[in-house]
Amino acid sequence: MRDIVVTLAVFGVLPFVLRFPWLGILLFTWLSLMNPHRMAYGFALNLPFAMIVALTTLVALLFSKEIKKIIWTRETVVLLIFVLWMCVTTIFSMYPVVAVAQLEKVLKIQLMIFVALILMRSFDRIEALICMCAASIGFYGFKGGIFTILKGGSNRVQGPPGTFIEGNNEIGLAMAMTVPLLFFVRSRVVNPTLKLFMTVWTVLTAFAAIGTQSRGALLGMAAMTAFVWINSRNKLFSGFLIALTGLSIAAFMPESWYERMGTIKTHDEDASAIGRVNAWWTSFNMAKDRIFGGGFDCWQSLTFSMYAPDPSNVRDVHSITFEVLGEHGFIGLALFFTLGLLTWLSAGWSARQARRMPDIAWVADMMRMVQVSLIAYATAGQFLGLAYFDYYYMLIVAVASTTWLIKRRLAGLSDDEWSRTRPEGFLKGGRLDLPWPWKKRGSALARQDY
Repeated sequence: MRDIVVTLAVFGVLPFVLRFPWLGILLFTWLSLMNPHRMAYGFALNLPFAMIVALTTLVALLFSKEIKKIIWTRETVVLLIFVLWMCVTTIFSMYPVVAVAQLEKVLKIQLMIFVALILMRSFDRIEALICMCAASIGFYGFKGGIFTILKGGSNRVQGPPGTFIEGNNEIGLAMAMTVPLLFFVRSRVVNPTLKLFMTVWTVLTAFAAIGTQSRGALLGMAAMTAFVWINSRNKLFSGFLIALTGLSIAAFMPESWYERMGTIKTHDEDASAIGRVNAWWTSFNMAKDRIFGGGFDCWQSLTFSMYAPDPSNVRDVHSITFEVLGEHGFIGLALFFTLGLLTWLSAGWSARQARRMPDIAWVADMMRMVQVSLIAYATAGQFLGLAYFDYYYMLIVAVASTTWLIKRRLAGLSDDEWSRTRPEGFLKGGRLDLPWPWKKRGSALARQDY
């Protein structure tokens, strides 16, 4: 039954993708992040849905009237250089067969990232992308939050098998990134019942992130909370809410959760942490010796025998920083850090500029919540090897596209040019290419401008 539902959902949307290529980006994001086919048990389990959607989107874009130019910002330039550098490091990789296989996966993701940078040319499309990211991972947050509450937090929340977010640590990071995005969606909806539902959904996802029993997710949630409090206008009230939420979670979680989280302080005695540090030193030593790093998936026994303090302790690197450092050298790490920093700064700049424009003031809230999500990724990612996670790069698309649109507006576009960007937003008064189920038919929301 699940196979039929997923297949009908994907192929039912494809005709609309042919008419509106930007919907292909949303569908591809849903498949890449939520991986609904991985929850099936039959023929849909291994069907190449993502490839089918990607090809359909590319064909639709080729024959559409969409502007076929990549949105070039400083972030997209650095991203392109980083992708090219990964291609170079693959040529000089220590294990060419596995490196080429991983490069193919990364390039497939990056291809759709750059296609998204062609199509995300309006604020409502960007908002739809953010909502799709939030809903895709939020599905597991909703389900995992209920699971955590019913089980009293004694069992770990896991992700779908065979995906980026299979493990408890990976899904914990993804859900920590999703909490602020769900909060943004909550702020955008008008219907009181839907707003209440979004509040519950956000809280359940936060519970699910804690319920993964991932120490990285906990640190990510803590870093997000600190940032939100520092930037809040009413620090006393927000501090009270944060303290109340923290105490509620502390009172709810079982002793086993405390024992695992307590290993953050005693990391020098924890076998997992010791193995990670050993892998981090391996990464650093390899980068010092090889300007191009070891290439993708270089975490093999031979690598550890050459560069590790303890050659017998072979494990994955479990850190976005040391993953990029070991696989692509110091130059690759510099590009990766530069990309993240520029994205962070552009999100802040866009938020400040949008706040001064009443008709797109909501964009400021979107960019601030994306910043919070980036904090979760940067913090929890120090303990997880998710440097190529497409979720992160979709957020880069959202920030780069938003910055580009705001800069064009500040440059003083003509009415005809500016009408193509439609800044109102699709959850509150925006105009869409297609009517959405929670909007009144026949209103301006359903009008097509392209």
